[in-house]
Amino acid sequence: METNARELLPPFVDLLLDAVFVVGIQGHIVDVSAACESIFGYRPDELIGQKMIDFIAPEDRARTVEEARHVMAGRPRIGFENRYIRKDGRRVHIMWSARWSEKDQLRVGVARDITERKQAENRQAATYAVSEAAHHATDLAALFQEVHQIISNLVPVARFAVAICDPKTNELRFPFHLDVHGHPPAMQEALARRYCAEAIASGLPTLRPDEATMSPTEAARATNATEFWLTVPLITQKGAIGALILKSLAGTTYLDTDQELLYFVSAQVATAIEGTQLRAELLRSARYDDLTGMPNRRLFHERIEATLARCRRKQCRAAVLFVDLDNFKQVNDSFGHATGDLLLQEIAMRLVRNVRANDTVARLGGDEFAVLIEDVHAHDDALVVASNIRKAVSEPVSAEGFLLRERASIGIAFYPDHGADAGQLLKHADEAMYLEKRATARAPE
Repeated sequence: METNARELLPPFVDLLLDAVFVVGIQGHIVDVSAACESIFGYRPDELIGQKMIDFIAPEDRARTVEEARHVMAGRPRIGFENRYIRKDGRRVHIMWSARWSEKDQLRVGVARDITERKQAENRQAATYAVSEAAHHATDLAALFQEVHQIISNLVPVARFAVAICDPKTNELRFPFHLDVHGHPPAMQEALARRYCAEAIASGLPTLRPDEATMSPTEAARATNATEFWLTVPLITQKGAIGALILKSLAGTTYLDTDQELLYFVSAQVATAIEGTQLRAELLRSARYDDLTGMPNRRLFHERIEATLARCRRKQCRAAVLFVDLDNFKQVNDSFGHATGDLLLQEIAMRLVRNVRANDTVARLGGDEFAVLIEDVHAHDDALVVASNIRKAVSEPVSAEGFLLRERASIGIAFYPDHGADAGQLLKHADEAMYLEKRATARAPE
């Protein structure tokens, strides 16, 4: 009955902006209207006789076949969407209305190009998704995981990586990279750095063949490539902060429309990264000492309360050491605050070296430090730590050409002997430290 196809397409259908297709029971194209060329890039004579399925995007073929079964079973359809590959390789989004002619054993479908609408929807959805990811992400690692998922929903991705510029050295680092299965692949960093540098320098997406899968001659000529890297710069108002790196699936590439969409999305991602970095820096400033990088008083209190909660559950002991430098004011007065800062940084490192990794050393302010020791089995354990700290602090410190000598007064409080919370323990340790300081001041040299 396929000879009746033209009777189903009266002449005026060639005036329609939508394309009309007539497809036989075996899936071959029997006839098409003139609009198919503007939508799909093929002339009618290039399509007639071909199998419809061959022009459908691979990832949409299975559900399109299922949809065709429903239509051929006598259930007309309005509004089915799928994607086709144009003659020039670009993807086109199509909305179909279709019905089955039982008499003629033919499927008649009207194809409307909704590519521009889908691109606008994708931009809007990606903007919202990135904004949500930035709002909920607790750190950059979580944000990058969300961005990977968002981009994978927009375009096919075999590998994905994020490159970030170090603000101090301007060197690129790769804090996030996954393959299509969600596993960290071996990064070809030399190649990735070169592609990132090109994209950052141009400020635009760059598409390059994967040279690792080509011979040197092919790479030099950029021929026979079956896999491609797309590098999209991450640009904020302050300039480029890094790049997104995508590797195509084998046998595919990224078209202009893909690059335009990802360039738009990258601007949202760059803003999200910048905001997440700022929040992390503000959080760090609120909890860590700027000079030494140690936990500050606020974080130290949190650590004590968490430790005490564990001690209550496990019925174990803990100790707090309050450490004060005896001669620090003289150093500042005699040698200046810059020298004093260097002394504090060195003392801080010595304190850390004389406790276990799971213990906490904090700078409470000025020349006051505190140490939290977990799982203290006996009083002597803390006394040994205090003795080691006194010895380490007393070792000469070379700073700004001066040889400085310090001395530490240390007070100790034990949980549960001297208090049940952070405030009580710090108060007791502070008082014990002052007792030692006064005793030391009265002692003969």
